[in-house]
Amino acid sequence: MYDFLLTLHSWTRWPVVILGLVAIYRAYVGWTGRRPFTKADNGISAAFSGFMWLQVLIGLGLYFGLSPWGLNGLKQFGMKDPTARFFGMEHALMMIIAAALAQVGRVALKKAPEDYLKHKKAFTYFAIALLIVLLMIPWGIWNPARPLVHM
Repeated sequence: MYDFLLTLHSWTRWPVVILGLVAIYRAYVGWTGRRPFTKADNGISAAFSGFMWLQVLIGLGLYFGLSPWGLNGLKQFGMKDPTARFFGMEHALMMIIAAALAQVGRVALKKAPEDYLKHKKAFTYFAIALLIVLLMIPWGIWNPARPLVHM
């Protein structure tokens, strides 16, 4: 079960990144070009937020019990171990914050009275959320390395 969830978590990071980039691009073009907020814009923002929450749910399945580096890693190695600290606290907390920002962006854009404001809010919230995601993916640059695609 651990390998299945880790593989699923690894593969679904890519839709998050791609949908985030598309949502940010569409929001920027819509905001600066004063374009109408379309069903496609709404769909991309919903897909980005939805995949973010899917990642959080899969990640929580790994965190609580299945992964040796989630809560188990913190219990076993403590906060002084960089890998245990990253996966047991930093990665988990920041990804939940990123998903929450994407969701807040969805709510904020729906409440905006004008289309250019919808795009502006989407751009702002989604860009911050995706930046957090990109910083907290274990690329191996400033955090522990993981394969780009787990098999």
